[in-house]
Order: sequence, then C-alpha cells, then structure tokens
Amino acid sequence: MKSKALFNWSSGKDSAFALYKILREEKYDISALLTSINKEFQRISMHGVHVSLLEKQTENLGIPLIKMELPKEPSMEEYRQIMTKTMTGIQAKGVTYSIFGDIFLEDLRKYREDQLNAIGMKAVFPLWKHNTSELIHEFLDLGFKTIVTCVNGSYLDKSFAGRIIDQKFIDDLPENVDPCGENGEFHTFTFDGPIFKKPVQFEIGETVKKTYPKPKTTSEEQDEEYVFWFCDLLLR
Repeated sequence: MKSKALFNWSSGKDSAFALYKILREEKYDISALLTSINKEFQRISMHGVHVSLLEKQTENLGIPLIKMELPKEPSMEEYRQIMTKTMTGIQAKGVTYSIFGDIFLEDLRKYREDQLNAIGMKAVFPLWKHNTSELIHEFLDLGFKTIVTCVNGSYLDKSFAGRIIDQKFIDDLPENVDPCGENGEFHTFTFDGPIFKKPVQFEIGETVKKTYPKPKTTSEEQDEEYVFWFCDLLLR
C-alpha cells in the first residue's frame, strides 16, 4: 500500500524533476501539490509566476493544488504559523510524508525536517546530494522544458531572465553559479515534460527589476539592496 504524501511544488525544474522521480518509484500516493503564494500579488513566492499559470500547470499535471497564501513580507514567525496550520490540516487527512526538490542546502533541509517532525510528519528529498550538473543534463535529456522567471542580480544579469534552459544557457553560466541555481541564483517555470499531459501555453511578457533592502549587521553600514529580475509569463 502506498503512503500518502504531499508534494511541495515551486513550479520550477527541481520540483518537476523530483516529482518525476517520485512518480516512477510508485511508493507514494501524491495527494496534492502545495505552493506558497504571495497573497497581495497572487504570484508564486520567489519565482514570480502568476497563479493563473500555476493553476494551468497543475491542471496539465493532473494533481490537485493547495495554495498557501502568505502576506507580502512575512516574518519567520508568521511563516511558521501559517505553515504549521496548513500542514496540520493536511496531516489530518492521513498524509504522513512531505516531499521536496532540495538538492544540497543542509540548513534548509534541517529546518524542513524539524518543522515536520514537530507535527509527526517525515520529509523526503528525491534529489538530495545528486550532482547538479548531471541533474540538469538528465532533466533536459528526458524532454523537460523550463524557462527562467527570476534572476538574482548578484549572480546573473538581466539577459538571463526569460531564457529557456538548454545547453547554451548552461554554457553561458558564470563559474560561480550552480547549474541548477540551488543557491538561489535563478528560478524557473517548467512548462512541458514527461509528467505533463500537455504543455502549458504562454507568452513571454516584460522583464521587471525589483529591489529589496539588505539586512544591516551594524549601524554604520550604508543602505544596500538586493536586485532581482523577473520575467513575466502570460497565459495564452
């Protein structure tokens, strides 16, 4: 008998590849996909993808979607409270496992495991410690198609936003950028591949610059900002 599991869905390539591997294992019954949404803008947190594309994407996957709405800039405590409430409700339906697409961020894995252990659930990481260069090539070889929707300006310039990931994209990445963007260098939206019933149809919109203040560690520090480039996708 399969164990009931929740899949934490970002809409990007790592989520898609992790879901692909989990479905092939036939060990878990995926009850739903869970995605964090910015309540004010109705977009996926960090990825910047509008809810309309997320809904079409999950419809084409054929798996129910649970949207967890977050305030514009939630504190860690607000996030913890909303997540605990959401996960407790999901657990009450007999779901015992929560699946993630993380690859090598130890602190993030420990945080996820600690939060789940507190409510009696277990975390699963199908891609954990896999070589990221091998992962992205395997992902592409399987026929997945994904587009860059968010770029961290500390690592990449505006030109990388809105690009389809292919060998040319990988070759163009600076040496300090992980090929899967595991350190937050870029985020993606996966629109086709072996787990989809049909591709998600969209058009590429404008690329927008967003800035966020960097936290100060001393009172003498000057005001600095993080720069991100978001490429908007429009549902066709």
